[in-house]
Amino acid sequence: MGKNQSSEKFKSKIGGQALIEGIMMLGPNTGAMACRLPDGSIDLETWEENNGSNAPWYKKTPIVRGCVSFVTSLTKGYKYMMKSAEKQLTEEEKAESEKSGIFDIVMYIGMFIGIVLAMGLFIFLPKIIVGLISGIAEYRIIRSILEGIVKIAIFVAYMALVSLMKDIRRQYEYHGAEHKTIACHEAELPLTIENVRKQSRFHKRCGTSFIFIVLIVGIFVMCFVPFTVTWQRILASVILLPLIVGISYECIRLAGNHDNLFTRILSAPGLAMQRITTREPDDSMIEIAITAMKPCIPQNREEDKW
Repeated sequence: MGKNQSSEKFKSKIGGQALIEGIMMLGPNTGAMACRLPDGSIDLETWEENNGSNAPWYKKTPIVRGCVSFVTSLTKGYKYMMKSAEKQLTEEEKAESEKSGIFDIVMYIGMFIGIVLAMGLFIFLPKIIVGLISGIAEYRIIRSILEGIVKIAIFVAYMALVSLMKDIRRQYEYHGAEHKTIACHEAELPLTIENVRKQSRFHKRCGTSFIFIVLIVGIFVMCFVPFTVTWQRILASVILLPLIVGISYECIRLAGNHDNLFTRILSAPGLAMQRITTREPDDSMIEIAITAMKPCIPQNREEDKW
């Protein structure tokens, strides 16, 4: 954890995501997005959420809730990522964008490219690479492990490479601000810049940790797939993805709720990866995180418990 200290007293349901010059937070009853505008002011948007005690059954049922959470996080995260990007436009640029509809076109094209890229890198490519190894087909367990290792290597390399980009590095700093603010809330300290600054930027219930668990669970599940032809294994991976995501979500809940040798081992790769995907934020970023966090804290503390 480095010099940062965590003094967690309870585990909060509130989670977040770094945006472009901003942060989104999702609480049991309220979601919020705070962005730093080009003029230096802070823009705050809030909306209703339904993740508390009155949440529908599919948000409470094991395995199913993981799949729902994953899809919701992707769609909502992308939506507000695009909105945060739009807020960085000048009034003239916004007017031109609305007139031509170019921003919406770019948004959908970007979403399509992102999905294709993710499937290509993390589903197709590892299986194709391992499938090229002579004589590996009949050893499905060894093949599944090798596919998982290649997948993890691609993921780490990709995240490390994009971190070299100035804009992405700045987004990683906002990611750090999000984690530190949630840690401050869980330590039951007043949400001030000074208190947040002292917290750890590493968090066991982070999306980065979740992705690593998905990769690890995927290795285990694919060991039971009897297919040896590459295209069949690719198809099986796509079909089994909801199950893998659902199991992974339950694993990260387990890791978040317990502190023992097993959960520490389970959390270790994701926490290590957060050394790349989070950076120490400046005070202006912490201010954004606090602004996004405050509307999401429910009055009833019981609704906020993970």
